[in-house]
Amino acid sequence: MQKNKSVEEFIIKNKNWKEALEVLRSIALSTELKETIKWGAPVYTINNKNVIGLGAFKSYVGIWFFQGVFLKDVSNALVNAQEGKTKGLRQWRFNSVKDIDKDLVLQYVQEAIQNQKDGKEIKPTKSKDVKFPLELSNALKSDSDFKQCFEQLAPFKQKEYVEYIATAKREATKLSRLEKIIPMINRGIGLNDKYR
Repeated sequence: MQKNKSVEEFIIKNKNWKEALEVLRSIALSTELKETIKWGAPVYTINNKNVIGLGAFKSYVGIWFFQGVFLKDVSNALVNAQEGKTKGLRQWRFNSVKDIDKDLVLQYVQEAIQNQKDGKEIKPTKSKDVKFPLELSNALKSDSDFKQCFEQLAPFKQKEYVEYIATAKREATKLSRLEKIIPMINRGIGLNDKYR
């Protein structure tokens, strides 16, 4: 994942899609949305709520609608990038700048803004409880200093580590993940701190 500090930097790094990104950006900036960078990419918000984002890949450039599931999608342009996983997010992909109908994209963006103002959003559901992995449990029992460091982590950071170990399918993977995280836990670092 790219760590861009500005939208300009994001566009420069995606020079193959420069013109298309500039068109999509101009559409977003023509509205009341506020421009920011999140996850290294341009995101446009209203009342601190994510409405749309821009993305660039090898074969396409796209606009993300964070609550796109609520859009009417009259042109049948939106796709769910991860069917079965993504609930609200929808993408509109473009293979060239010529594919971008500015007026139509603006209609979708304005509808997304109104939906956000109307409070139409899918709230995240609590994930199922994950069984505490035996490998982590044994490590905590055998090393009291490690246990103390783990207990000092915020509950959400503890959960990230538990899920990281528990989601590994093979025993060897669980053990290698455990070996990787022990120094991080001892330093009080959360698994995903570098992304925050």
